[in-house]
Amino acid sequence: MGMVVVISLPLIIFCLLLGFGCYYLGRYKGRQDTRTNAQVFGDPIPPPGFASTPPPPPHTKPDNLHSV
Repeated sequence: MGMVVVISLPLIIFCLLLGFGCYYLGRYKGRQDTRTNAQVFGDPIPPPGFASTPPPPPHTKPDNLHSV
């Protein structure tokens, strides 16, 4: 014998509406959060009392005249 599972149509419609509502509400909140916190990642701040050193010189490729 088989088993019959009955799911009502209002329950299906409610689940679909709940899913769409959560999707759009989450998308709206996510976009609002990125708009307010645009600069989240950046250069780390050195700890207090740390002597800052100048940045290293840019890396350049040696000329071919040095190897002649």
